[in-house]
Amino acid sequence: MSKKKVAAVTLGCKLNYAESSSILQSLVDGGWEACGPEEGADLLIIHTCAVTGQAEQKCRQKIRRLIRRNPHSRVAVIGCYAQLSPEVLGGIEGVDAVFGNKEKFELDRYLAVAEAGRSALPAVAAGPLSRLRTASPGCSLPPGSGRTRAFLKIQDGCDYMCAYCTIPLARGRSRSIEPEEVLRQARRLADSGYREIVLSGVNTGDYLSRGVDFAALLRMLEDVPVSRIRISSLEPDMLNEDLLRVVGASERIVPHFHLPLQSGSDSVLKAMRRRYTTDDYRRAVHSLHDVLPGCAVGADVMVGYPGEEEGDFQAMYGFIGELPLSYLHVFSCSVRPGTLLQRQVADGERERVSPKEAARRSALLVELGERKARTFALSRIGSKQMVLFEEGFSGYTPEYLRVVVPAAAGGEPLAGRELPVRVEGLGDGLQLHARLLS
Repeated sequence: MSKKKVAAVTLGCKLNYAESSSILQSLVDGGWEACGPEEGADLLIIHTCAVTGQAEQKCRQKIRRLIRRNPHSRVAVIGCYAQLSPEVLGGIEGVDAVFGNKEKFELDRYLAVAEAGRSALPAVAAGPLSRLRTASPGCSLPPGSGRTRAFLKIQDGCDYMCAYCTIPLARGRSRSIEPEEVLRQARRLADSGYREIVLSGVNTGDYLSRGVDFAALLRMLEDVPVSRIRISSLEPDMLNEDLLRVVGASERIVPHFHLPLQSGSDSVLKAMRRRYTTDDYRRAVHSLHDVLPGCAVGADVMVGYPGEEEGDFQAMYGFIGELPLSYLHVFSCSVRPGTLLQRQVADGERERVSPKEAARRSALLVELGERKARTFALSRIGSKQMVLFEEGFSGYTPEYLRVVVPAAAGGEPLAGRELPVRVEGLGDGLQLHARLLS
């Protein structure tokens, strides 16, 4: 009897990628054969994102495109969008099942979908997450050719309840993978050939399991034999003195940190129900530079938050301009169903910013972010850097700057090796040009 073939397509965050990989691995361990999405899969799993309305639209477009290309495959749609709007996804012609963020880890459901005949009504299971107290593990599959970086899930859910955010609705309360399991998975990734592990979660710094907090977990991971450990994202209020000591003393944690800002206006931060002020954020950024001079610190920035006045935007622009940030991720506010912000807008408590004005503010911040990214990249010219090569003759510095070196005539690709280079220039796309050092 031939094995059933399964493929997965993942949209959204690093956490989704880690979870998709673990679901695939579990199915393979149960007798399935993994394949690509264009290789005649019996079952096609599509892992969705719902962080913004635009993300949902992209998911719907991707689902329809994949269904057209795979008319004989059963299709299971899973993840955050499936959790929040199962009826919308179940209404797409060709979708055979919709599983929420609890049900997607229940492997028997996939076999039932693959073996069932086509039905006019899809199988839908997306139950409430409020009582979930454990997190399902997730990590990258064994590396293929040239892959050096793995994603490792350590935490899920969020208790912050920011006014604009659906993640607590889509992911449930904050909960963490037990430290022994995190270490076991990390060592397995190292043994399989990965050189870098990216720690992933919804609120990574909120890690707490069996008395082990995030700083303590990082100390435990210091013994895992990989070159680099990268923290995917860290809430500014989680950056305490103990964590600073750990990252400052570490031989593996890379000097690259992503601290979501969202707004540089204290009045908007308060409306968002963020847990810090601009002074707190400023201290967090400077404290990282104090313990790791020259480190890369990036930020998420939201524009067009309902009620954001021109003065709020100018305060944010000036605040970001003065900070030693190395890049920005800029996006426009999306008013999400089920959030406090949606209720405030519906009740007239907060007024939407016009799309035209939001686009203007976004363009200004994007330009500011590009200037900061260019300044940071230029500061590396002339320096010696260790580069972890990922494909051919290109790779990344610890600060996640892309570097390319000349391809030697007849030389072997450098993927998977970490080598010293001298940075000599800056090319298109902020790509550093360098030469290998002997």
